[in-house]
Amino acid sequence: MSKEMQELQKQWHSVVQSIHSNSDVVAFMNSRVGQYLGDHPFVALSVLMFIAVSAIPVAFFLIFVVTTAVMACIGVIVVEGVVIATGGIALLCVLCGLGALSLGVSGVLSVCYVVLSTLVNYWYASGGQIRKEEVNGSLAQKSPPVLDLSANNGKNE
Repeated sequence: MSKEMQELQKQWHSVVQSIHSNSDVVAFMNSRVGQYLGDHPFVALSVLMFIAVSAIPVAFFLIFVVTTAVMACIGVIVVEGVVIATGGIALLCVLCGLGALSLGVSGVLSVCYVVLSTLVNYWYASGGQIRKEEVNGSLAQKSPPVLDLSANNGKNE
């Protein structure tokens, strides 16, 4: 590996170690939910994608609720209930769509991870095989296989 890759790997390892040594992370991973998500990475990725994608619509909904609550204090309580109910239904529709989107994205990411890790493992395995053949000298001394047709001559006549 090149020197830059080794340095990048050391930096990445230190970031991962700092995350794993954080007391909040350790406490969460020892809980039932943390152990479940640790055993089911696809579910963890789906939950993470859902939380990340749904943060902005939830923030807009909370701003909407606060704004309409201020307007309700002015005197339009019945309209407030209708508007919040409509906004809640709209938020429910958006969150359901984002939930389906996050499941799809995490599924695609999981498939990409499996494919890429298989390709990387195959690449390292085939590279190691070529190096072994070069060391043994069998790569340069390979000859085409010789076909033995004497066994077939008796059957055809």
